[in-house]
Amino acid sequence: MKRSSTGAGFMHQATSATVGEKPLLSLRDINMTFGGVKALKNVSFEVRPGEVHCLAGENGCGKSTLIKVITGVYRPADGAVIEYDGETYSHMSPVTAQDRGIQVIWQDLALFPEMSVAENIAFHEVLGRRPRLVDYNRMRRIAIDALARLGVTLDVDLPLKEYAIAQRQIVAIARALIGEAKLVFMDEPTASLTQSETDHLLEIVRNLSASGVAVVFVSHRLAEVLEISSRITVLRDGALVGVYPAAGMTQSRITELMTGKTFDQHVRARPRDDQPVVLEVRDLSRPGQFEDISLTVRRGETVGITGLLGAGRTELALALFGMLKPAAGAISIEGKEVRFASNRDAIKAGVAYLSEDRLSLGLIQPQAIADNLVIASLRKILSGGLLSEDRKHSLVSRWIADLGVRIGRQADAISTLSGGNQQRVAIAKWLATDPKLLILDCPTVGVDVGARAGIFDIVAKLAESGLAIILISDEVPEVYFNADRVLHMAQGRIVGSYDPRQARLEDIEAAVYA
Repeated sequence: MKRSSTGAGFMHQATSATVGEKPLLSLRDINMTFGGVKALKNVSFEVRPGEVHCLAGENGCGKSTLIKVITGVYRPADGAVIEYDGETYSHMSPVTAQDRGIQVIWQDLALFPEMSVAENIAFHEVLGRRPRLVDYNRMRRIAIDALARLGVTLDVDLPLKEYAIAQRQIVAIARALIGEAKLVFMDEPTASLTQSETDHLLEIVRNLSASGVAVVFVSHRLAEVLEISSRITVLRDGALVGVYPAAGMTQSRITELMTGKTFDQHVRARPRDDQPVVLEVRDLSRPGQFEDISLTVRRGETVGITGLLGAGRTELALALFGMLKPAAGAISIEGKEVRFASNRDAIKAGVAYLSEDRLSLGLIQPQAIADNLVIASLRKILSGGLLSEDRKHSLVSRWIADLGVRIGRQADAISTLSGGNQQRVAIAKWLATDPKLLILDCPTVGVDVGARAGIFDIVAKLAESGLAIILISDEVPEVYFNADRVLHMAQGRIVGSYDPRQARLEDIEAAVYA
């Protein structure tokens, strides 16, 4: 990894199609400071009517702060100028932003699982200064009309929790549209979607754009950014790097602009046939989730498992970690057959599992960084039957240093860290248990490109030290460049096996995304 010659001084660029067109939204001289830290530094930003515009940058670069300034959550420093739809503001309030048709769909969607689809879409209809009776028929009509605008049909009377994440994403978009939205911000909208669901969502974004709704798209999946956007605004460390046309841009170029560095992406696969087998799985099955799974993972080997969401990858991982009980087949660790009654048994046998859901399953967000890191290895910090603060501090300090986690204090809440640093803590939590096998389930979900590279450097070093690793991802390039072998799962079965040193990335992608 080396420094790039491109930096914050890069010249702004614009597509010829946007020249002379009056912006829907224009911001100038936006500054925000939190506790002495400048989160935004003289940032300018503009979006044109009906445009799909990408806001790109690493976690912590200021993207969310800028969105919250636009939507009135934060008030910028004096001197800011916000021009929107012909009006000029020094700042906006949340009510003004909503009334003027500015909507945000955050990554967590901010929906109500226990309420019906209709109630989620049209609940603003019952809000007001005075109590009033709820007109459920009107709410149903509003919901059905909003979904029809997206070309989608859902049972609006069903509780939202009955639907998968892709449908919930659509419900969030439909809710944004009922307020006559002119500008919609989408924060990581495809992070939890399959390829087909992502394709459908991107088509909805195109339709919104064609109807005159401007969309600001925030995503760490750079292929989607290039596919859907006309222009890309890049932020780095709270400052504007530049505005660039998507046409002619590449993923590596965006990464370089976002980070100020270049990353050498190459196949890391190495032969491991001479190493002892750590994990052996024979004919493992669990009806409705996976069938006849057989695989081995050797000492120091990284085996990648890819496939669309719903292929049974996570269910297989949970069975290997003792969270699900297989109906048939056998699991052996270092030649000894094991039957896990729970994940405690798996941990004792040397198996560790990093969940794909870092926010709700991998870490306890309100708790301290140190407490999150030691929670799976409390026995190591016991002294005389009591937890030793000195031992805890020593253990945490070791792994924070080894994995290069950037923190303030060990006592700070884990939620204060960026996504990449949170993920490093989650990995450290399991490494502290001294595992023989580490299962990483989509370890880069919600993590920016710079942090991803750092995580995969950690994975490579762990494998080099002799740790057996299963790397699960629905992004084929992640396993192709970072695994020694790649297994393709579909409909609960392993349907393909590839050696990255011999197979082409394009061929694996064609098989997985077909």
